[in-house]
Amino acid sequence: MTRVLHVLDHSLPLHSGYTFRTRAILKSQQAAGLDIRGITGLRHAADGPPEESCDGILFHRTVGEASGPVGVRELREINALAAAIEKLASEWRPDVLHAHSPALCGHAALKAGRKLGIPVVYEIRAFWEDAAVGNGTGSEGSVKYRMTRALENRVVAGADAVFTICEGLRDDLITRGFDGGKIGISPNGVDLSLFGEPTARDDKLAESIGLENGPVIGFIGSFYDYEGLDDLIAAMPYLRQQQPNAQLLLTGGGPMDEALRAQAASSSAAEAIHFTGRVPHDQVERYYSLIDILAYPRKKSRLTELVTPLKPLEAMAQQRIVAASDVGGHRELIADGATGMLFPADDPEGIANALGDFIDRKSSWEAIKKRARQHVSDKHDWSKNIHRYLSVYHHLLALQPSGNLSDAA
Repeated sequence: MTRVLHVLDHSLPLHSGYTFRTRAILKSQQAAGLDIRGITGLRHAADGPPEESCDGILFHRTVGEASGPVGVRELREINALAAAIEKLASEWRPDVLHAHSPALCGHAALKAGRKLGIPVVYEIRAFWEDAAVGNGTGSEGSVKYRMTRALENRVVAGADAVFTICEGLRDDLITRGFDGGKIGISPNGVDLSLFGEPTARDDKLAESIGLENGPVIGFIGSFYDYEGLDDLIAAMPYLRQQQPNAQLLLTGGGPMDEALRAQAASSSAAEAIHFTGRVPHDQVERYYSLIDILAYPRKKSRLTELVTPLKPLEAMAQQRIVAASDVGGHRELIADGATGMLFPADDPEGIANALGDFIDRKSSWEAIKKRARQHVSDKHDWSKNIHRYLSVYHHLLALQPSGNLSDAA
């Protein structure tokens, strides 16, 4: 049985898009017969034991903390994670180290892999320097931005194989001079077994929120600036001119929460804009049931042009109608008019016009829902997509000297 150790920034029991993708990958690999474990670095900010089982997956934790100026602190993080990988390998010999971005995880895996003679696969989910710009914790062109980018380049160059989650990231690496033959794509996916028929509208919940029966535009997720929720709020007065009963439901929270609430309060459509705050994960489905169109108005930026998000795929799997801005990450997931609708980015009036027209064409929605669900099944089902990894693992193991596999440990 092939053993794979996934090297991670953080994991379950924390909840994030990162941990949910990790869970989907690892559970699918377990189902395919692989022996898998995860190991997290020092940035896994959750209390727990050094070894922790979550949802049937065993995670090992790197214990301690790193300090020092920028550059020194990151080097100490890499060294601590590499040492933890080496210690685990002395007890449970993995055949493959599969590191996931950020590059700190990749560097730790490379350091340990070279010492142990284990091949390294590196997977890029986003360029973290661009993500830092998007969430307001970094600036493009800064020293830290350039250092993070250089670190990533070194990992890509050193890894035995590389995966990205979408064409945009792969194309960017190729423009940097890397061989495209070394870079595969493992797109965002969903576990379709978790998504059945959509639940009926929760009228009691709608009443408690003050949500009326008009067409409901909704967003469920984190309130970062790059998500463009300010454009969605600004679109509501225009939309209400065309669709007087239209409502906007915003569920979640984040850095932009206070600013968005203030913007909504001063809007001429304030009575039609509803905030719920963050809700427990096991209650999210109730809020989905209230929404007619799930909207993802991401702004144009390097991050949103290159990276495909997970939320629209989950909505499509739930047979929900999806509308999104026409940035590169969305265009890679959604066929306008076929599996969803695309509207102009950074343009509140354009958003309103597109949504208003889409609401008038409600008779087409059922067919769109069916095509969207089929698209997810064909292209983004983890039970199928994990075979992209398996073929690469098998290729790398075939190149290994005999006796270097787990059955010899």
